[in-house]
Amino acid sequence: MSQDAAGRVSTGDLCAVDGCVKRKEAQENSDPVDLPWARDDFSSSECCSENSPPKLIGIARLAAEGESLREGHHVEYFSLEARSLISRVVSNRNLPFTWAINPYRGCEFACKYCYARYTHEFMELRDGVDFERKIFVKQRAAELLRHDLKRVKPGEQIAIGTATDPYQPAERRYEMTRAILEEFARHAGLEIGIVTKSNLVTRDAEILRRVAEKNELFVNVTVTTVDVELARKLEPRAPRPDLRLEAVRQLNLAGVNAGVICAPVLPEITDRPRDLEALVQAAREAGAKYVYANPLFLKPCSAAMFLPFLEREFPTLVDIYRKRYAERAFLPRGYAERLSSLMRSLRDKYGFGSRHARVSLRTHVVGEAQMALFG
Repeated sequence: MSQDAAGRVSTGDLCAVDGCVKRKEAQENSDPVDLPWARDDFSSSECCSENSPPKLIGIARLAAEGESLREGHHVEYFSLEARSLISRVVSNRNLPFTWAINPYRGCEFACKYCYARYTHEFMELRDGVDFERKIFVKQRAAELLRHDLKRVKPGEQIAIGTATDPYQPAERRYEMTRAILEEFARHAGLEIGIVTKSNLVTRDAEILRRVAEKNELFVNVTVTTVDVELARKLEPRAPRPDLRLEAVRQLNLAGVNAGVICAPVLPEITDRPRDLEALVQAAREAGAKYVYANPLFLKPCSAAMFLPFLEREFPTLVDIYRKRYAERAFLPRGYAERLSSLMRSLRDKYGFGSRHARVSLRTHVVGEAQMALFG
């Protein structure tokens, strides 16, 4: 795959024959969240032949046509013309939310375990690092949301940040998430959840408070570990865990319900009882309304990045992970049940109540069979 001088993907090197479309659809059917903004664009195919130049279709074509907005430190931003902002979640995994919003495609935080890297493959960007170096900014966010909300029925939950972080560095400049929240503040009766690793969310505390006045709103701040050095290895460009916990404190002080999600829990790396207890205690001290944990979900596209990382940083664990994830992307049910039991006891020990538990779960991303974690 080649690029022009501005770093744009060359359309001449990408083939969009019908077979490729079917491959993308097949991949999507196995994803934890089936995202229509990726799928619907492939409703019709364009074939290429030996006598005609290859063509791009759907999201791949839109990505290739995107205007380069800025080059930064190994990161480039592109505009992306989206047809809609919210996507109906189509899944057989009983996910707790009906609609998903991702203001950006790709995520600069570069988390080694990220399952969402597959979303760049829909744009024919198959190098794993493209996901963290080529960030696509969806245009006209507020306008699209205003139109899309007509499709949302009472009781249907909306989750922001199901695939990419809505408060990643791009948000400081482009403010797509802020525009979305400003639009939400004009509506009432919605159920909204936000998932982020960034303390930048506190920038919007006042807007979030206004949204929460007329809607049900929960902010889920992801903290995988309170060990700063370990967090830097796992999530190289995400804010430090102490900054995220402080964001939880500031949001709750501002009147916005916020809790901590420990996701993913990494076997033999972050799942020791003493480490999870340290996290739960830190969440309690930060005033979190709730705390949950989800085991690692490792798709093949994620394993392609994560296993080499293990070889460098945790070489003794490589064989263990290969065996545990050899047959499927999820850990055995027994692991989730043990984690669930441990987290339940830790929540009880540190005085977490159940007042916010049921509603907050409606807008929190979970994987197959992981609802057992929230007993």
